[in-house]
Amino acid sequence: MADSETLPESEVLGLELEAVIGFNGHVPGGLICHPDQEHLVYPLGCTVLIESINTNKQYFLHGHGNNVSCVTISSNGAYVASGQVTFMGFKADVILWDYAKKELIARLSLHKGKIEALAFSPNSKYLVSLGGPDDGSVVVWSVTKRDAICGSPAAGLNVGNATTIIYSNCRDEMFVTAGNGTIRVWELDFPNRKIWPTECQTGQMKRIVLSIAMAEDDSYFYIGTTTGDILKMNPRTKLLADMGPVKEKFSLGVTAIKCLKMGSVLIGSGAGVLALCKSPTYKPIKKIQLQGGITSIALRGQGHQFFAGTEAAHIYCLSCTDFKEELIATCHSGAVQDIVFPYGTADLFATCSMEDIRVWHTSSNRELLRITVPNMTCYAIDFMRDGKSIISAWNDGKIRAFTPETGRLMYVINNAHSIGVTAIATTSDCKRIISGGGEGQVRVWEISPQSQKLEEALKEHKSSVSCIKVKKNNEECVTASTDGTCIIWDLVRLKRNQMILANTLFQCVCYHPEEFQIITSGTDRKIGYWEVFDGTVIRELEGSLSGSINGMDISSEGVHFVTGGDDHLVKVWSYSEGEVTHVGVGHSGNIIRMKISPKNQHIVSVSADGAILRWKYPFSS
Repeated sequence: MADSETLPESEVLGLELEAVIGFNGHVPGGLICHPDQEHLVYPLGCTVLIESINTNKQYFLHGHGNNVSCVTISSNGAYVASGQVTFMGFKADVILWDYAKKELIARLSLHKGKIEALAFSPNSKYLVSLGGPDDGSVVVWSVTKRDAICGSPAAGLNVGNATTIIYSNCRDEMFVTAGNGTIRVWELDFPNRKIWPTECQTGQMKRIVLSIAMAEDDSYFYIGTTTGDILKMNPRTKLLADMGPVKEKFSLGVTAIKCLKMGSVLIGSGAGVLALCKSPTYKPIKKIQLQGGITSIALRGQGHQFFAGTEAAHIYCLSCTDFKEELIATCHSGAVQDIVFPYGTADLFATCSMEDIRVWHTSSNRELLRITVPNMTCYAIDFMRDGKSIISAWNDGKIRAFTPETGRLMYVINNAHSIGVTAIATTSDCKRIISGGGEGQVRVWEISPQSQKLEEALKEHKSSVSCIKVKKNNEECVTASTDGTCIIWDLVRLKRNQMILANTLFQCVCYHPEEFQIITSGTDRKIGYWEVFDGTVIRELEGSLSGSINGMDISSEGVHFVTGGDDHLVKVWSYSEGEVTHVGVGHSGNIIRMKISPKNQHIVSVSADGAILRWKYPFSS
């Protein structure tokens, strides 16, 4: 039996990553505009993406072993620094990247648990990093020597943790940290390798700081709080200059703040309001409502144009003069549950996630349509063969059908299953839907333009149905379940034909295009080939070294198939040899589903961190 692990390394080739759709909107200040004004830098899972604003060309910085928690760029644009979270008690790395070469320069490991924030000094010689709540220290690094100069606990004993940091714009010896009840101005003493903090006085006021910004000439710095007001502090006297707004505070806190010319500030709130304010009243001069809490504001150049990133994973582009928003990028903010191509075309595909179904244009990564059902999760989708409807399975036990052009609701099958609908498939004559539920039933529905009625409920599985595939002639289907069985059903007699048993939770199943064999996989990491006729095992392959295999798809000729799972790798296999030919590295979350596009041009894989990755199919068809 050929094993993927016995292959010499040279033979397994890399898959070419064509595009990534994704943005982690929960990283505070994660979206940054590079000083060259041509590129955006933002985090997605364990990777940092650099995307050209005009051409949408993407570069990827791979190196973190866990989710990226903060990103910053030096003022000369030469360096990018990013920090990550890690498990309790382990060291969390800060990685220093060379922007021009797009490669890793150094790993700086001192902090434990999480890197909260990072900032470069104005001459880009020093980098200061702030550890998370388990670490609580602030460390100054020399960028040229790639080594720590000095460190200190970030906050005093009787106050909370520091969470944000900002460097002075003029002096390399000063930076400010702020957090829960603490605002500190730090002075660096380079000859003695020491840093000295001074606590800022705010009198009776107690505030929890969310965001911080420094004026261009260092005369003041502004602090955004959870209360929804802004404090203006003087870094020389360490005293409060003014604060506001007194009456109408910003709902859900001031989560992002940036200084503009002429003393005005841009404010982003947790409720999604973006406002332009001025000291001392901080009444909004202009404001606009965006979707999702604003976590980052990125100025392009002097701020004539700027970008806003929100928790709903939207990136907006706005200009200071007219304050009109333009959505330039969007993606799922939760785990993507399924991906499907319409029959016979690779120009678009649909994905589903928490609350919504989205239809994407394949070559441009643009979102063409969004169908939203609030507070529900869509587990599986399928296009009807005639392309006139998208059939979707939801966790409230309903099957919903929508039109693919407008997203209009066509019909709903209520109470289709009792513990949510977990899998769905359609027949090629568009007259039937086969659905699987969390309680283990497989139900066959007869669909006509006027009515949808239940033909048969097939009760065999003991646990949720994870995947359904229908034979080309619509006379047979196979269902995989997490109870360790795959059942082949006769759709004419509506009875069971064969049952496959294995000690695993089956996650995915595929018919070989010639339909005499099926391949299955699941949590035991084995890929099984089975005979459809009598349900016997033909062979088993070791599918991955760690973690379940959640998604698989087979090419239209049946020569190759792809798998992906909790090891975050996309693997292309030769069907007859049972060997891995290509491996794609790029996901940072567990891969949930994947598909090979019709005509074998792309492989699209979706993962639990909300990312959609498009790979070039390695073989010419």
